[in-house]
Amino acid sequence: MSKTKQISIPVTGMTCANCVAAVERNIKKVDGVQVANVNLTTERAAVEYDPSRANLTEMISRIERAGYGIATGEADLVIQRMSDDNDARRLEKALAELEGVLEATVTFASERARVRYVPTVVSQAELRKAVTEAGFEAIELGGAAEDIEAKARQAEIALQKRLLVIGLIFTLPLFILAMGRDIGLWGMWAHAPWVNWLMFVLATPVQFYVGWQYYVGGYKAVRNGSA
Repeated sequence: MSKTKQISIPVTGMTCANCVAAVERNIKKVDGVQVANVNLTTERAAVEYDPSRANLTEMISRIERAGYGIATGEADLVIQRMSDDNDARRLEKALAELEGVLEATVTFASERARVRYVPTVVSQAELRKAVTEAGFEAIELGGAAEDIEAKARQAEIALQKRLLVIGLIFTLPLFILAMGRDIGLWGMWAHAPWVNWLMFVLATPVQFYVGWQYYVGGYKAVRNGSA
């Protein structure tokens, strides 16, 4: 009987109990996943699975197809002791094989390694250890003292705040113009055709820039039967 493994996946974009249920349901669709418990408060999915049948990449793919995201970290390492491109490829392969590493790019010319990873699954210390075990040395690790998961979530919050501000900039004039016209506050000029075009111009960025994420999320939810 295969031994099971437990991991914690940081999920972004959940706002309600239905979101939690959708994420749980999609993770459980991965063959080999035995238990999936999602906590809205901590925004994490605790998963128990058979590593011989399931892997993190499949789980993340399911989560993203359901319309949600993963809080990832990025490490920028300065590498010493590489002698050619073959060393760079060997180190890249060693980093990519670590569970929790989603993408690893090593460049010999710049002596840099850039790694995108899931901070609750693999740590920066484990990245450094992998570099050492491959026969190289990580001289610098950008942001080593930072809480990578918190940083990723703060970036998501900053994006939503920016979208809110942009939405308000266009929505408030539209609301004042439309409601004022409906109650006869602005007079006959507000019924001119150009006013309708102005309202269309104001509404378009709100619908297709600010609101685009909701259309995408809704489409993915319908496609995966989680709407």
